[in-house]
Amino acid sequence: MRVFVVGITGAVGGLLARKLAAHGDDVTGLVRRPEQQHPLQDLGIRTVIGDLATLTVDELAEAFTGQDVIVYSAGSNGGSRDVTAAVDGEGVERAAEAALLADVRRFVLVSVYPESWRERDLDDDVEYYFAVKKRADVSLTRTGLDWVILRPSLLTDEPGHGSVSMGPAELHDQISRDDVAATLTEIVHEPRIRRQILEINTGATAIPEAVLNNIRS
Repeated sequence: MRVFVVGITGAVGGLLARKLAAHGDDVTGLVRRPEQQHPLQDLGIRTVIGDLATLTVDELAEAFTGQDVIVYSAGSNGGSRDVTAAVDGEGVERAAEAALLADVRRFVLVSVYPESWRERDLDDDVEYYFAVKKRADVSLTRTGLDWVILRPSLLTDEPGHGSVSMGPAELHDQISRDDVAATLTEIVHEPRIRRQILEINTGATAIPEAVLNNIRS
């Protein structure tokens, strides 16, 4: 598979790229600075230099041309509103438009649980972050792409367990970034998972089985 990872320098995106490369896939990722290229190139991962906040649809489409799948794992994590709007909102919309222009039909988006942190008193910027993420989800579902939206619960840096609980609706607890990346790897290689929103939490089902269980007949 030829996979382009938007957010390859992030925690989930970096883990995903390494798993895909180890699987034998042809992986390319977007980086902002030249010094971010070398660790990825050492693993056989191609890179394109550019800032997601400023790249045009045409520039993204040029980068996406020839790919089989786009995985969008970039996120602001609820930082400043300008960054949130550029990365979590406008960036998703432009990347989806670019994928269509480049004739890359499959688009996998890493999003968030709608009810994440609902038990907390969230400040306005974090509430804005959740609202932008939801609008991006809605926008993607209204495209003609073979989209998949994966919504992980609270992300941790613990080692992966290789098992999850995944379906259209899951309870919100926590899950390791490594298990999310492993699940994304399986989803990338399973084209029958398409036009679905899936939530993922820690669980007891082996990741390949969890993905197969979510194939629609």
